[in-house]
Amino acid sequence: MSLDPYTEGFLKMLTSKGAPAFSDLPPEQSRQSFSALCQITAPQEQPDVAIEDRVISLSDRDIPVRIYTPEGQGPFPVLVYYHGGGFVVGSVQDYDPVCRELCHQSGYVVVSVEYRLAPEAAFPAAPNDGYAALCWVAENAASFNGNVDCLIVGGDSAGGNLSAVMAQRSLRESGPTLAGQLLIYPVTNASVETESMTVNAEGYLLTRGDMDYFMSNYVGEDVDVLQPDLSPGATADLSALPPAWVATCEFDPLRDDGENYAAAMTAQGVSVQSKRYDGTIHGAWNLFAVIPTGKIMIADAVKWLKSVQA
Repeated sequence: MSLDPYTEGFLKMLTSKGAPAFSDLPPEQSRQSFSALCQITAPQEQPDVAIEDRVISLSDRDIPVRIYTPEGQGPFPVLVYYHGGGFVVGSVQDYDPVCRELCHQSGYVVVSVEYRLAPEAAFPAAPNDGYAALCWVAENAASFNGNVDCLIVGGDSAGGNLSAVMAQRSLRESGPTLAGQLLIYPVTNASVETESMTVNAEGYLLTRGDMDYFMSNYVGEDVDVLQPDLSPGATADLSALPPAWVATCEFDPLRDDGENYAAAMTAQGVSVQSKRYDGTIHGAWNLFAVIPTGKIMIADAVKWLKSVQA
């Protein structure tokens, strides 16, 4: 296959502007560059949903969350969303357009989590924040008209990793009962060298160098990369996990991470819907305003979310 014309045009635009790779910049500048990209690619018109910013106050830290509520009476099913960005870049604000669309189209309350970023807060800060936020949502859903009988975790890239980690951790720690996991091109195994990491190493927005940069900032030298809070794909027993929707993109270094995890869950009896989106790249999901395949990905995710709710 080849790149679709919209994806190819987007990549040519970045090249013409001399946009630096994430890994060419120190973390703070890389965050600014990512936020600028999100701003210039945001849709001009966005759905009007109710938005509330809250702060989860813990004994040692605060975790900001943004809550999106659809129209209607409720209580509404709940999606806890973890944004992408390699654990180093990205924010609730950067992912505001995606969360608005998910809320508006699905009828779910969407709770977007501002977990701490590396290197200032390296692993396991992100999964610890993610799990604390998930437990808070489960305990406080009634305060924002949420129904925890249908509680789903979801996210893209690093957020897909965190979503898979949350599903496993909830089982290990007898935490919130989840109805599903929405995994968009997730990072699932930090120890495996996949074919897609090699063949899609350069030229498709996310590069092999970017992944090395993100992981070197996120993970210390003495960390066991096979532990489940870092590499959920290395977990042997996946049989009790909730249903999953897994999206991958053809020209993505992380394509095989998602597809291998989907296959492993399916082999152990988990209900999994998995789809590869040909002709496009890592990032299409949140670049939906300029890469139409991203709109298809969101529509497919919404269809799955509604099927879980039913």
